[in-house]
Amino acid sequence: MKMETRITEGGERLLEALRHELHQYGEMLSLLDRQQQAVMGRAADDVLKSVTAVNEQTTAVEQARQVREARRADVAVLLAQPADATILQIVERLPQKYRPAIEALVRENNELLTRVRQRARQNHLLMTRSLELMQRVLNAFVPAAAPTTYTDAGKTIESGAQPVSLYDAVG
Repeated sequence: MKMETRITEGGERLLEALRHELHQYGEMLSLLDRQQQAVMGRAADDVLKSVTAVNEQTTAVEQARQVREARRADVAVLLAQPADATILQIVERLPQKYRPAIEALVRENNELLTRVRQRARQNHLLMTRSLELMQRVLNAFVPAAAPTTYTDAGKTIESGAQPVSLYDAVG
């Protein structure tokens, strides 16, 4: 097979890998949006389901990244570049017909990844805040455990207080 044909096929495979990666980031953003709605709507079951879905999508994103990286390395080698050459270094050596599409997909992937990270941070903060509020509610109804105290030797002192179950505290 001619080198030109191999480079063309490599460029096509790299484009497809970038498109697939973009799709996976889009799916992740959609799941994170739904998760945020569930948290804000206090839909506990939906939040739990969303965590599972996000974890599964994280695996799909990672697989898409690995495929894209493998395609990038393949194209780099075809272009007589080091296997760790960046996509930008590779694009410069690809036929002109691939450059705009690859550059656009790389830019879109980076922008979508930024949005995914922002949404994930927002969701994390929302869930953390929800847990803090729930902890306050529980602390209001269940006496806190005795604080840990230490002897002069640094050993813990056993407290005589027994923990109270929520049922006993309420009942």
